[in-house]
Amino acid sequence: MIVRLLPLLLAALALAACDGGSNGALAIAFIDSPDAAAASDLRLSSAAPHMRAATESGLVALDAQGEVVPALADRWIVTDDGLNFIFRLRDGAWPDGTELTADSVRTELVRLIREAEGTALGLDLAPIEEVRATAGSVIEIRLSSAVPTLLQLLAQPEMVLDRGAGGTGQMLLRQQGRSAILTMKPPSARGLPEEPDWRQRVRPIALFAIDVRQAVAGFDEGRLDLVLGGRIGDWPLADTGPLSRGTVRIDPALGLFGVQVRRAAGLLADATGREALAMAIDRPALIAPFNIGGWVPTTRIVAPALPGDPGYIVERWTDLSIEQRRAIAAARVATWRVQNGGQEPRLSLALARSPGHDQLFALLAAQWAGIGVTLVRAPPGAPADLALVDRVARYAEPRWFLNQFHCSLRRGLCDEDADFLLAQANRAADPAARATLLAEVEAQLMLKNIYIPFGQPLRWSLVRGRVDGFAANQWAIHPLPPLAQIAR
Repeated sequence: MIVRLLPLLLAALALAACDGGSNGALAIAFIDSPDAAAASDLRLSSAAPHMRAATESGLVALDAQGEVVPALADRWIVTDDGLNFIFRLRDGAWPDGTELTADSVRTELVRLIREAEGTALGLDLAPIEEVRATAGSVIEIRLSSAVPTLLQLLAQPEMVLDRGAGGTGQMLLRQQGRSAILTMKPPSARGLPEEPDWRQRVRPIALFAIDVRQAVAGFDEGRLDLVLGGRIGDWPLADTGPLSRGTVRIDPALGLFGVQVRRAAGLLADATGREALAMAIDRPALIAPFNIGGWVPTTRIVAPALPGDPGYIVERWTDLSIEQRRAIAAARVATWRVQNGGQEPRLSLALARSPGHDQLFALLAAQWAGIGVTLVRAPPGAPADLALVDRVARYAEPRWFLNQFHCSLRRGLCDEDADFLLAQANRAADPAARATLLAEVEAQLMLKNIYIPFGQPLRWSLVRGRVDGFAANQWAIHPLPPLAQIAR
């Protein structure tokens, strides 16, 4: 097992660290499902986006706090109308030795945008109208409508520019199966001034992709310094008792957590039946047994209180108690049963096996049983009526949330009228008109009840005291280069 290999690898790293950071190697594990953790290639693991962001660079990157910082572009300006982002590239070369020019960067950026077509990321990038190389080291991105969070989007791991040769990032990677060693490059290779003693201020990272039980055991036994990638399915296995105070860190994650309707059949054939299921859920009670402090429930698709939220859309059913809501839902289910010859409504949910998911399923099934609906678990890989959505947002805009239910993604029930309105919003130059259109999209999707929200997604980590460069943030992204740096 991989955890048993940790002492050997860490001993080797401790010797290697004598030539590098004074504090030795930092051992980090990313949590994978048992099936994924049994794979032989780290590049297919949950650690892959973080490795990619550490070893490759985009125009910009994210720091430990989730804020945008320079990368291949060392500075930028945004025009007053928000429709043009102009980046000045740092001096440097691609890994193959060719000069880092605006033309070469434009070529790679256009390729990424083209490859993203047909995906949720492609929808996020849709407002990009043109990418221009306006001078030897200047890139201009022109938008069809203002995207205040474009920098956040360009900082995503999927937006790094590698030109097929790799190595534009801050770290070097040596991979062996499901483990890897990452080391910092010299300052000059990171676009920084040379420092004679820079090796004393960095340390190597030993990176692993293992399942949650191995990760928690490795952390508890002192073999791991940091465990990343925890979700609600893994939460019951995290040690959240008094002795673990300060080691369990929860990200204030922004995103989607609920169930999406996969097929319109039976009780799910019309919006009123789907609304009955949404009405019947006591969201705080659904999560209360998990004892997650600060968790925010919602009945909305778009996260409440986003920056610039005009307040057009509010929480649903606030004038009704949970008992009243369930009475209405039960009456609708009873009517459906009569109309269908006494048939019992029975729904299947696609949900991976894990302690947290098992608990969530039992709680949800009990709540829906109270209105006369039986919930069963779909076998792995089998078609299901419903599927869990547990996804962290890329940026804090309504567009991200609404894009997740676009018909082109074929994830489940969708609404073409909502897609049409969303396309109009992407083209709207006036911010007020755009906000109104986005609110109409959310209202349309909520009316169709294709998604039943619970609240914000859960992301958690285990963090040892000697770890610098870790900060909880709403993107649940924890870049590796800051973790490799030793605080002065």
